[in-house]
Amino acid sequence: MPALEPSSRPAAAYLLFLLLLVQGVSGLAGGLALTLDPTGDAIGLPRVWLEGSPFPDYRVPGLFLLAVLGAAPLWVAARVWQRKAWAWPGALMVGLVLLAWLLVEIRVVGFQNDPPLQVIYGLVGAGIVILCLAPSVREDLAGTR
Repeated sequence: MPALEPSSRPAAAYLLFLLLLVQGVSGLAGGLALTLDPTGDAIGLPRVWLEGSPFPDYRVPGLFLLAVLGAAPLWVAARVWQRKAWAWPGALMVGLVLLAWLLVEIRVVGFQNDPPLQVIYGLVGAGIVILCLAPSVREDLAGTR
């Protein structure tokens, strides 16, 4: 990846990159943990949260986390850094999918505030969407290859 001068990009573009990176790394970690231990015990997720859901264990949600909210945000983050033309819609999609995931999760398992992961990732998702809508980010990623 080419080195960029510190002033060559808006701060919002760097923050978008950082939020995508945080989401990607945490999605990979959580998804891998749930895939390897679908009981949820390894990361402290109670099995009772799955009652009433279509899932007998955390394997399928873990695979979704691993691929869609882990690997995909890292791939999009790299494209944001490289200023690829489709990086902007890709980043917006990551934010919207994260928010949709949280809404479905809250509907299925209820709002959980201990630990406050739903709030934290809700803020990450909202932050990604808001930053994508910032004119400076749209201009930074517009018309690129």
